[in-house]
Formats: sequence, C-alpha cells, structure tokens
Amino acid sequence: MNRKQKAIKKLKSICYLTLGGSLSYQFIYFKKDFHGYYDNVLSPLSQWISPELAHKIGVLAIKYGIFPAENYDDPHVLKTKFLSYELSNPVGIAAGFDKHGDAIVGLRNLGFSVVEIGSITPEPQPGNPKPRVFRLPEDNAVINRYGFNSEGHDIVYNKIKHLDKALLNKGLLGINLGKNKLSDDAINDYNLGIKKFINIADYFVINVSSPNTPGLRSLQSKQELKELLVGINKTRKVLQSGKNPPLLLKLAPDLSLEEMKDIVAVITQKESEVQGLIISNTTIDRSSIRNKQFSTEAGGLSGKPLTNKSTEMIKTMYKLTQGKIPIIGVGGIFSGQDAYDKILAGASILQIYTALIYHGPPVITRIKKELAELLEKDGYSSVNEAIGKSAK
Repeated sequence: MNRKQKAIKKLKSICYLTLGGSLSYQFIYFKKDFHGYYDNVLSPLSQWISPELAHKIGVLAIKYGIFPAENYDDPHVLKTKFLSYELSNPVGIAAGFDKHGDAIVGLRNLGFSVVEIGSITPEPQPGNPKPRVFRLPEDNAVINRYGFNSEGHDIVYNKIKHLDKALLNKGLLGINLGKNKLSDDAINDYNLGIKKFINIADYFVINVSSPNTPGLRSLQSKQELKELLVGINKTRKVLQSGKNPPLLLKLAPDLSLEEMKDIVAVITQKESEVQGLIISNTTIDRSSIRNKQFSTEAGGLSGKPLTNKSTEMIKTMYKLTQGKIPIIGVGGIFSGQDAYDKILAGASILQIYTALIYHGPPVITRIKKELAELLEKDGYSSVNEAIGKSAK
C-alpha cells in the first residue's frame, strides 16, 4: 500500500469515527433531553422540508413510536368529564393530523386523551392539487387546502377495526366524517360513515365547515343543516343497538351571530339534535396575518391568528346554548393560557393541531402543565369547575 492509499484509508477512518461519534451524540441527546432535542434539532430541520412531506414524516414517526411516550402523570386537577366519558386530561388532537387512522395508539401515547381521525370520505379521493399546505412562521400559522384527501371508508376501517381499545388507555377515538367532492347526496355520505364506523367510534363528527370542499359550508345554513341532521338522526335511530356514539357538529369560525343563532335553533330540536359542538374549523379570514408570501393562498388558516376568534365563538355559542351542549375548543392553542381561556369561555375539552406542527410532541406536556398550574392558582379542583366561567 503506497502513501496515497494509506492517507485515503486514514481519512476514511476519521470520517467513520466522526460520523459514528456524531450519531452517538445525537442518539444520547435525543434520549436524555427529547424536548430540547426537538426544539434545537428536529424543529429547525423540519422547516427545510415541504410542509406536506414533514406532516407525513411526523405521522409515520408517531405511528412507529420514534418519539418517546409521554412520562408525565396527569394531575387530578386536569380530570374532566365530557359527555358520559371521564378523561384524565382535556387535551386532544384535532382531525386533519391523522387523516387516515395511521397513528391512533402513538398519539395516545404522546399524552392526548382524545384522538380524532379524518375527515374520512366514503370513497377514496386525492384531494386538491399540490402544493396545498403553507407555513406562515411569523404568524405561527398554517394555510391548508387539502380538500378532504382520504383513503375512503373501507381502507380506514380495515386499519382500525381490530384496534384494541385497551391500548387507548381510557382515551377517546373520534371519527370525523366528510362528503366526497363530487357527491350530490351529503346526507347519504355522512350516513354511510356512521353505518361503517358505529362499532368503533366513541363519537362522530359531522364536518360541514371545511373551506376546501366546494359548497360544504352551505350545509351550515339553517334549512340545509336541518335536513342534513334530520336525515342523519333517522339513520342513527334505526342503527341504535348497544352502542350509539354521540354526534358532534364542527363549525366554521366565520359565521355571523345570526347564523350562529340559526344553528342553535336547529341543533336544539329533537329531530335534528347533536350532542356536542366543535368550535372551530379553520378560517378564511386573512385580516390579522403578517406573512405576505402566502396571504393570497386559498384554504383554511389555522394557528395563532385563530386563537381569539375561536375563543370568542366558543363563548358566544356557550351562551346561546345556555351551556347545555358540550363544546370541544379548537383554534390557536399554543400554551396553557390559550387552553385555559377556551375552558373559561365554555369548552369542556380541547384540541390542538398547528402547535404540534411547529413545536412537536413536547408541546402537549407543556400545555398540560401550564393549564394545571393556572387551574390550581385560581382554586379549581378540576377542569369541569372552570368551564364557562368567563361566559357568565
């Protein structure tokens, strides 16, 4: 072996040692301080990847347990009752993150008490053309126009039909239903979902508020909503046996006060009733965003610009329903204070999405810890005691 070959061999050895040492350091850092590792390494790295690809990678990482399970024990003050369910904490993951039911158990292991999947449409559909997701980092926001990209009822059902509910450890599984883009029979589309998942769902969500399916939001109008819910409730009554999961309605944050009053008039009638509300979906309002690059992109805006808008809508709907219809509060929850504000406004439980996109799994525990501190500071012994206090 000549001198040049020896030098090359030595250089290769140094490279291998450097790479091995670097990987070992990264592994130790990941295991010892996952929160710090995510904030300092994974989060900045994810910003270099397209938002949709980063989303897919995140779902797969959770599915296969790449991220460590939460080691935080929910304190008693975080216990809450939602519908007939007792939960150890009020924090769930909103629909739209795990659209196809790939990471249900993994999400539960991260600390979510409620995992909602979907929206799921009867037939598979690709959704809107790409690119269809945009980050607005200076606004802590995301614009998406996925358009109900879905694998369809059959594929999702086959994935989750054998799911051992014990793995959810007393957590809830929500099934968020949507209609196919080209369907002209919304009632049938939602009924098909209820028939398919009735033995799996802990609750159903009728999503009539996504801005990314043409004509969908018109189903929130008084007459169309009444016809839709009457049709769905008839099906639920026929199917009723040992299990009849509660029905929740997901609303847009862009409704006027009169439109909200019309909705309340519908959902408080027996034949068109729902057992809960989700407030809110994404917004089409762009008035508060600073990002100019994507401000004209069509789609629903989520994240920090939605925080106050959704909280005020929760308060309004809590008052209009006299606190008789439980509310899941969604929209711009990044901190324990954001979560607390929504509970005080009338939310029984909460869901996050965009905060997970920007801050990863560590944000779940941080929100819960901060919320627990705020509840205890104000003398509450549980979440339920604080619900709606600022709405009265």
